[in-house]
Amino acid sequence: MKPYCRTLLATLALASAVLVAGCSKNGAPPAAGERVDDTAGAENATEGTPTLALLKEPMDVAPFTVTDLDGKTISFADLKGKVVLVNFWATWCPPCRAEIPDLVKLQEKYRDKLVILGVSEDEDASPQEVKAFGAEQKMNYPIVMLTPELSKIFKGVAALPTTFVIDPEGRIRQRHVGMLRPETTELETRYLSGMMQNVKVDLVEDETKALLANAAQAKEIPGVDLTKMTPAQRTTAIKAMNSENCTCGCELTIAACRINDPTCSVSLPLAQKMAERIAKGETIAPASKSSQSN
Repeated sequence: MKPYCRTLLATLALASAVLVAGCSKNGAPPAAGERVDDTAGAENATEGTPTLALLKEPMDVAPFTVTDLDGKTISFADLKGKVVLVNFWATWCPPCRAEIPDLVKLQEKYRDKLVILGVSEDEDASPQEVKAFGAEQKMNYPIVMLTPELSKIFKGVAALPTTFVIDPEGRIRQRHVGMLRPETTELETRYLSGMMQNVKVDLVEDETKALLANAAQAKEIPGVDLTKMTPAQRTTAIKAMNSENCTCGCELTIAACRINDPTCSVSLPLAQKMAERIAKGETIAPASKSSQSN
């Protein structure tokens, strides 16, 4: 295995041990290592104080307005005062589908404190098809199709699912790439909404910018131009590159290798050749074995 990838995998392993979260309900970020005490937090007295990591540099979310698949207009200004999870996903993405039941449970449990906004990145499916999929999955939160406005505001979504955690003041406090951990997301919701304050907070850098974690599905492949393909071809190419392993020894898929190590001279020609074949209309059989980076 290449030294870079060994370092990457070690970093991901360390990151997975940290519970990720947001900020205090009054909007003032606590100092690194600060413990916020709540006399009502008896539930933590016996189990130990949980730890949350929030971004050292929170980012304000620009105002936006979207229309969900039921035709309802949603303004971000109307969501102020609640925790908001902006979840970028697609019907073709296995980890996206896997986390939906947990999001449904979370929305139901904290419907007065939390709003989940599902942003579908399906190019090869109509809004009607995405809506039907949402109904089958009993998705109880609004679903919208990706728009240029949302892409401009929520930058750096290179893999699916990607979820932005926004506090009640309208600031991005964390970004998760890959499947959400239910216990972490619930802890974030409780803390950010002010329901729980007996928490130790660590301030961290945004380490998800170039990392694929928790079986995330890469949707942008460095060095490969997917813009000239049809939506159906792009979806096929992304699926293929996320299912076939790179042969450089990194133990990652071709897509993950390109994201995590754009300098890899092995994954680039593999990805480019795969894209060329798909653009010509050739059918690529799914790989018999695949592994994802965690």
